[in-house]
Amino acid sequence: MKEAIVPAAGGWADIESFNTIDIDCVPWPEQFPYRPQVKASLAHTEDALLIKFDVKEEGIRAVCTEPNGPVWEDSCVEFFVKDPQSRYYYNFETSCIGVGLAGKRISRQEFSHFTPEQMALVKRRASLPCEPIEAAGETQWSVELEIPFAALDCPAKPAGLLANFYKCGDRTATPHFVSWSKVLTPSPDFHRPEYFGKLTLIW
Repeated sequence: MKEAIVPAAGGWADIESFNTIDIDCVPWPEQFPYRPQVKASLAHTEDALLIKFDVKEEGIRAVCTEPNGPVWEDSCVEFFVKDPQSRYYYNFETSCIGVGLAGKRISRQEFSHFTPEQMALVKRRASLPCEPIEAAGETQWSVELEIPFAALDCPAKPAGLLANFYKCGDRTATPHFVSWSKVLTPSPDFHRPEYFGKLTLIW
Protein backbone atom coordinates (compact mmCIF):
# COMPACT_ATOMS: atom_id res chain seq x y z
CA MET A 1 0.00 0.00 0.00
CA LYS A 2 1.28 3.45 -0.94
CA GLU A 3 1.87 5.66 2.11
CA ALA A 4 2.42 9.37 2.70
CA ILE A 5 2.92 11.59 5.74
CA VAL A 6 0.67 14.62 6.27
CA PRO A 7 2.50 17.02 8.63
CA ALA A 8 0.91 19.66 10.83
CA ALA A 9 1.15 23.26 9.62
CA GLY A 10 -0.08 26.65 10.68
CA GLY A 11 -1.64 27.26 7.28
CA TRP A 12 -0.71 28.09 3.70
CA ALA A 13 2.08 30.39 4.88
CA ASP A 14 3.94 27.25 6.02
CA ILE A 15 3.81 25.57 2.62
CA GLU A 16 7.55 24.87 2.63
CA SER A 17 6.88 22.45 5.51
CA PHE A 18 4.29 20.50 3.50
CA ASN A 19 5.08 16.95 2.32
CA THR A 20 5.19 16.67 -1.48
CA ILE A 21 4.23 13.52 -3.37
CA ASP A 22 4.36 12.64 -7.06
CA ILE A 23 1.20 11.64 -8.87
CA ASP A 24 2.92 9.66 -11.58
CA CYS A 25 1.33 6.23 -11.92
CA VAL A 26 -0.13 5.46 -15.36
CA PRO A 27 -2.42 2.49 -14.63
CA TRP A 28 -3.57 2.01 -18.23
CA PRO A 29 -0.45 2.68 -20.33
CA GLU A 30 -1.61 0.97 -23.50
CA GLN A 31 -4.89 2.90 -23.69
CA PHE A 32 -3.80 6.18 -22.11
CA PRO A 33 0.00 6.56 -22.01
CA TYR A 34 0.20 10.33 -21.56
CA ARG A 35 1.48 11.42 -18.15
CA PRO A 36 1.45 15.12 -17.29
CA GLN A 37 3.72 16.31 -14.50
CA VAL A 38 1.74 16.43 -11.26
CA LYS A 39 2.71 16.93 -7.64
CA ALA A 40 0.60 17.34 -4.53
CA SER A 41 1.80 19.15 -1.40
CA LEU A 42 0.08 17.96 1.79
CA ALA A 43 -0.39 19.26 5.32
CA HIS A 44 -3.13 19.80 7.87
CA THR A 45 -4.20 22.38 10.41
CA GLU A 46 -6.23 21.71 13.56
CA ASP A 47 -9.39 21.80 11.47
CA ALA A 48 -8.66 20.90 7.85
CA LEU A 49 -6.60 19.11 5.23
CA LEU A 50 -4.53 21.37 2.97
CA ILE A 51 -3.66 20.11 -0.51
CA LYS A 52 -1.93 21.97 -3.32
CA PHE A 53 -1.76 20.38 -6.76
CA ASP A 54 0.92 21.64 -9.17
CA VAL A 55 0.42 20.57 -12.77
CA LYS A 56 2.30 20.93 -16.04
CA GLU A 57 0.48 19.51 -19.05
CA GLU A 58 0.23 19.81 -22.82
CA GLY A 59 -3.01 21.47 -23.74
CA ILE A 60 -5.69 22.40 -21.24
CA ARG A 61 -9.46 22.35 -21.37
CA ALA A 62 -11.99 23.86 -18.96
CA VAL A 63 -15.51 24.31 -20.28
CA CYS A 64 -17.54 23.17 -17.25
CA THR A 65 -18.54 26.15 -15.11
CA GLU A 66 -21.29 24.61 -12.94
CA PRO A 67 -20.50 23.19 -9.48
CA ASN A 68 -20.91 19.40 -9.41
CA GLY A 69 -20.80 19.33 -13.21
CA PRO A 70 -18.57 17.03 -15.34
CA VAL A 71 -15.27 18.63 -14.30
CA TRP A 72 -13.50 15.29 -14.91
CA GLU A 73 -13.88 15.89 -18.64
CA ASP A 74 -11.71 19.02 -18.29
CA SER A 75 -8.12 19.38 -17.08
CA CYS A 76 -8.85 18.14 -13.59
CA VAL A 77 -7.24 17.03 -10.33
CA GLU A 78 -9.01 14.79 -7.84
CA PHE A 79 -8.71 13.75 -4.20
CA PHE A 80 -10.66 10.72 -2.95
CA VAL A 81 -10.59 10.01 0.79
CA LYS A 82 -12.20 7.86 3.48
CA ASP A 83 -11.91 7.06 7.14
CA PRO A 84 -10.76 3.42 7.48
CA GLN A 85 -13.74 2.65 9.75
CA SER A 86 -16.38 4.22 7.49
CA ARG A 87 -18.34 2.66 4.65
CA TYR A 88 -18.35 6.00 2.85
CA TYR A 89 -15.70 7.78 0.84
CA TYR A 90 -15.59 11.34 -0.48
CA ASN A 91 -14.47 12.61 -3.86
CA PHE A 92 -13.27 16.16 -4.40
CA GLU A 93 -12.67 17.01 -8.07
CA THR A 94 -11.47 20.40 -9.27
CA SER A 95 -10.75 21.71 -12.76
CA CYS A 96 -7.80 23.91 -13.65
CA ILE A 97 -10.04 27.00 -13.32
CA GLY A 98 -11.25 26.04 -9.84
CA VAL A 99 -14.70 24.62 -10.62
CA GLY A 100 -15.43 21.85 -8.17
CA LEU A 101 -17.40 18.68 -7.65
CA ALA A 102 -17.80 16.95 -4.28
CA GLY A 103 -19.73 13.90 -3.19
CA LYS A 104 -20.26 11.40 -0.40
CA ARG A 105 -20.28 7.89 -1.81
CA ILE A 106 -20.64 4.20 -1.19
CA SER A 107 -19.71 3.52 -4.83
CA ARG A 108 -19.66 5.18 -8.22
CA GLN A 109 -23.40 4.53 -8.51
CA GLU A 110 -24.49 5.22 -4.91
CA PHE A 111 -23.74 8.80 -3.89
CA SER A 112 -25.03 12.22 -2.98
CA HIS A 113 -23.44 15.44 -4.19
CA PHE A 114 -22.57 18.12 -1.68
CA THR A 115 -25.23 20.78 -1.23
CA PRO A 116 -24.30 24.41 -1.95
CA GLU A 117 -23.86 24.91 1.80
CA GLN A 118 -21.50 21.91 2.04
CA MET A 119 -19.60 23.02 -1.07
CA ALA A 120 -19.01 26.40 0.56
CA LEU A 121 -17.12 24.65 3.38
CA VAL A 122 -14.45 23.47 0.93
CA LYS A 123 -12.17 26.31 -0.10
CA ARG A 124 -10.70 26.18 -3.61
CA ARG A 125 -8.15 28.50 -5.14
CA ALA A 126 -6.87 28.16 -8.70
CA SER A 127 -3.98 29.94 -10.38
CA LEU A 128 -5.99 30.39 -13.59
CA PRO A 129 -8.99 32.72 -13.92
CA CYS A 130 -12.38 31.08 -13.43
CA GLU A 131 -13.53 31.36 -17.03
CA PRO A 132 -13.77 28.80 -19.86
CA ILE A 133 -10.52 28.05 -21.64
CA GLU A 134 -9.12 25.69 -24.26
CA ALA A 135 -5.46 26.16 -25.09
CA ALA A 136 -2.74 24.20 -26.84
CA GLY A 137 0.87 24.07 -25.75
CA GLU A 138 2.43 23.48 -22.35
CA THR A 139 0.60 25.11 -19.45
CA GLN A 140 1.43 25.18 -15.76
CA TRP A 141 -1.34 25.62 -13.24
CA SER A 142 -2.12 24.94 -9.62
CA VAL A 143 -5.13 24.35 -7.39
CA GLU A 144 -5.33 24.63 -3.61
CA LEU A 145 -7.94 22.73 -1.59
CA GLU A 146 -8.81 23.28 2.06
CA ILE A 147 -11.12 20.50 3.24
CA PRO A 148 -12.45 20.74 6.82
CA PHE A 149 -12.45 17.51 8.82
CA ALA A 150 -16.04 18.45 9.66
CA ALA A 151 -16.92 17.81 5.99
CA LEU A 152 -15.68 14.21 6.24
CA ASP A 153 -17.02 11.15 8.00
CA CYS A 154 -14.01 10.93 10.30
CA PRO A 155 -12.85 11.87 13.81
CA ALA A 156 -12.05 15.52 14.50
CA LYS A 157 -8.34 14.66 14.66
CA PRO A 158 -7.85 11.56 12.51
CA ALA A 159 -4.57 9.68 12.90
CA GLY A 160 -4.87 8.12 9.47
CA LEU A 161 -6.99 8.23 6.33
CA LEU A 162 -7.20 6.17 3.15
CA ALA A 163 -6.92 8.20 -0.03
CA ASN A 164 -5.87 8.49 -3.63
CA PHE A 165 -4.88 11.46 -5.78
CA TYR A 166 -5.63 11.66 -9.47
CA LYS A 167 -5.09 13.76 -12.58
CA CYS A 168 -7.42 13.28 -15.49
CA GLY A 169 -8.89 14.93 -18.54
CA ASP A 170 -11.43 12.71 -20.27
CA ARG A 171 -12.12 15.16 -23.09
CA THR A 172 -8.84 17.03 -23.32
CA ALA A 173 -6.81 16.92 -26.53
CA THR A 174 -4.84 14.01 -25.02
CA PRO A 175 -7.12 12.08 -22.65
CA HIS A 176 -5.24 10.81 -19.61
CA PHE A 177 -5.75 9.08 -16.26
CA VAL A 178 -2.93 9.28 -13.72
CA SER A 179 -2.93 8.27 -10.06
CA TRP A 180 -0.79 8.30 -6.92
CA SER A 181 -1.67 4.78 -5.78
CA LYS A 182 -1.96 2.28 -8.61
CA VAL A 183 -5.45 1.17 -9.65
CA LEU A 184 -5.62 -2.43 -10.83
CA THR A 185 -8.66 -2.41 -13.09
CA PRO A 186 -8.79 -3.22 -16.82
CA SER A 187 -10.06 0.25 -17.73
CA PRO A 188 -10.08 3.67 -16.02
CA ASP A 189 -12.04 3.63 -12.76
CA PHE A 190 -11.01 5.93 -9.92
CA HIS A 191 -13.95 4.93 -7.72
CA ARG A 192 -12.10 2.00 -6.19
CA PRO A 193 -11.37 2.52 -2.48
CA GLU A 194 -9.68 -0.89 -2.29
CA TYR A 195 -6.72 0.69 -4.08
CA PHE A 196 -6.45 3.78 -1.88
CA GLY A 197 -3.13 4.46 -0.20
CA LYS A 198 -2.59 5.47 3.42
CA LEU A 199 -2.19 9.01 4.78
CA THR A 200 -0.65 9.29 8.24
CA LEU A 201 -1.41 12.59 9.95
CA ILE A 202 1.21 13.92 12.35
CA TRP A 203 -0.26 16.03 15.15
